[in-house]
Amino acid sequence: MTHKNIGDYAKGLGFTESKRHAAHPAFQTKKFDARKLCELAVFVMKSSVDESRDDDKISPKVGAVAYFPEGYVEIAFRGELRDGDHAEFTLLERKNRDQLLEDVILFATLEPCAPGARNHPKRSCAERIVLARIKTVYVGIEDPDPLVDRKGIKYLEDNGVTVHMFDSDLQGQIRELNKGFREQALQRAEESEEQKPIVLSKLEEVANESAIGDFSVDAIEKYRELARIPETAESPEFQRRLIRQGILKRNEDSTVSPTGFGILLFGNEPRELYPQAGLMAKATLPNGEIDSKGFEGPLVLIPEALESWVRKVIPVAIDRSEMVRKEDTVFPLKLIREGVINALVHRDYDIEGAKVQLEITASQVIVRSPGPPVSPLTVEQMQQFDAPNLSRNPILHVVFSRMKMAEERGFGMITWRNIAVEFGLRLPEYEFKDPNLVLTFYRESVLKSLSGSELAGWDWARIQPKSFSSSDYETGLDVSDRTARRQLSKLKEVGLLDQTRIGNDVSYETRRSSE
Repeated sequence: MTHKNIGDYAKGLGFTESKRHAAHPAFQTKKFDARKLCELAVFVMKSSVDESRDDDKISPKVGAVAYFPEGYVEIAFRGELRDGDHAEFTLLERKNRDQLLEDVILFATLEPCAPGARNHPKRSCAERIVLARIKTVYVGIEDPDPLVDRKGIKYLEDNGVTVHMFDSDLQGQIRELNKGFREQALQRAEESEEQKPIVLSKLEEVANESAIGDFSVDAIEKYRELARIPETAESPEFQRRLIRQGILKRNEDSTVSPTGFGILLFGNEPRELYPQAGLMAKATLPNGEIDSKGFEGPLVLIPEALESWVRKVIPVAIDRSEMVRKEDTVFPLKLIREGVINALVHRDYDIEGAKVQLEITASQVIVRSPGPPVSPLTVEQMQQFDAPNLSRNPILHVVFSRMKMAEERGFGMITWRNIAVEFGLRLPEYEFKDPNLVLTFYRESVLKSLSGSELAGWDWARIQPKSFSSSDYETGLDVSDRTARRQLSKLKEVGLLDQTRIGNDVSYETRRSSE
């Protein structure tokens, strides 16, 4: 892809071609628009040049955009000027080495590499950004290596840089275009025992007075079974795998010990070391009695045990199509399972004395997860259920995702919203009540407020593969224009439909259609 293609795309976004200084082409814009600059970075990323290598290692596609306070915009992509050069290095060091950059806002489609990620004496991109005194950075996706993930972001934040994440739909595009690189990065992570110097949590270190014998045999076997790991649990190969995943750590005397995350995931009694581990659940039964239960064993065994308990205290939907016709809503178990797993995986384990809590009442299901949203995400972003994706505890997330018990990155919250809509439930809500991030699912059905004809309209709307107009609805239901508009207004009012207006054109789509 040539600079002309990039120029044409930039024009389409509203930028005008310009030159900030003679050496390199630039664009100019009348106002700062973060979304458009993120979109430009994603497009620039597509021009990345594959590095010339003797092996089959895939280079990441990375785009970088610098927004200058005068409204000028400069771009760079990986390998643009020299084979293998990072996009941020090209933009900051090669194109703007003699420029003042402290008021620049930087956009990069991949998390800038952290100190220790490059061979000495090369500086990491995160260090270069800090040395340039840049104060604001927008990041596309995190580094796919679970032992590096978020460490570039943390280094920036620790040095006073404000970090924002790209919107989730743009993150999806970046991940898809870097699918091969991401898969190889995860594979390389499992082939190296190198530990990175930046620590996100003290649980990455060896757990005090712990040994491999503290691991639950059942938990390890469940992991091997669900993740389809071929090595036996006693094999040196399996031990090396756990070291590479940050579950075990090699000591100076060459012995190995569990890390804190290892004890949480597979320890027989994790609460002996970490009282904040596990889950406390309680349910108010129809007769008013309280049924409570604590789940305190290995994290990987909690979801199955929780599901058995929940089935005793709450009805579970078997057939969605039949469920929507019932007078009393049958609550989808998947919402509870995904909500609790998300809390167990992404909670702040450095907050001691606070456990994940599940509370089930006649009208609500509430999940409390210790800690605010992981920086730089906000509660307001999470409430939209299509917030940028970022993992607080990448080591936990990788294990759960490989066991098919956690959504892959780029999914999750939007799934909860879509399931709620499909079941006719009120949309979930997030709020932060110190020290907990509180997720509330509602059990009452908004379908009860709909008439028979409105229910028929919803049944038609929810199977449409794309957005539709009022006239489409009118034709599909064989109703008058007035009836179509009234029913669409009601479906929008109860939260089942989204409305989009472009000029005089109005279209509708079900909220689950964005999944």
